[in-house]
Amino acid sequence: MAANMKAVKLRIKSVESTMQITKAMELVASSKLRKAKERADTCRPYFQELYRTLQDIAKGNTEFYSIYAKEAKNEKCCYVLVAGDRGLAGGYNANLFRCFEADAKGKEICVVPVGKKAVEYAKSRKLDILTDSFAEIANLSVADSFEIARALCREFRKGTFGHVELCYTKFVSMLSQMPVSVPILPLIDIAKEDGEDPETKKIRNLILYEPNGVEVFEAIVPEYLGGLIYGGICESVASELAARRTAMEAATGNAEEMIEQLNLYYNRARQASITQEITEIVGGAEGV
Repeated sequence: MAANMKAVKLRIKSVESTMQITKAMELVASSKLRKAKERADTCRPYFQELYRTLQDIAKGNTEFYSIYAKEAKNEKCCYVLVAGDRGLAGGYNANLFRCFEADAKGKEICVVPVGKKAVEYAKSRKLDILTDSFAEIANLSVADSFEIARALCREFRKGTFGHVELCYTKFVSMLSQMPVSVPILPLIDIAKEDGEDPETKKIRNLILYEPNGVEVFEAIVPEYLGGLIYGGICESVASELAARRTAMEAATGNAEEMIEQLNLYYNRARQASITQEITEIVGGAEGV
């Protein structure tokens, strides 16, 4: 009985140590989450404005042509796969990879993995990796996002692939994160004319672009892609922190419940041990 009680006591101490770690990770994730969410919210207007500018140029030129807005003949697709650097975030990485696998099924693909887990995933499955220079998502900046965008545009123009998709985790709320795969090249939908107010079209046609609309369009596309990629990275970082906070909160709660059950078991065993000792003493006294 004494040996069993000692094992329970050691188990309680072990769970308490684990609970301290999960609680600390929960607090760290919570402290970082607010800043990450603010960064994600701040960067959205940037590429939204670039998108509107691309629309204006494409719709304002009757003889508009750009390789970025042309329907691709090459069916190969390059995925910018944005995952985390670490685990302990519930199903964050696994859900993203399932989304990627579902979208990429049956396609000829290559990937630009962003984040340590994305690099590990791509290498373990022997995927065609365009570059693995962006292995740590925590250290990526806006400049890195634009570097990725320029590399994608360069390879797209060379014909290495005909489609580009951004696979990341969208931050919906503190309790909800949704993995998505978004087509970002070619921009064929932007170049299509849609129904709009004639007065709006008349005003837009007064805008002049130097040297011309197409060159401005093609100069803006890498900036636009860089903004999209940076936005996806910011959303993913916020999603990972939210997922880790939720997972660590659940782990801490489970640890508290386990400690409570172990303490109950320990106290019952201790009470039974004391009762047995009293019984033995009383029995010994009666025998005398």
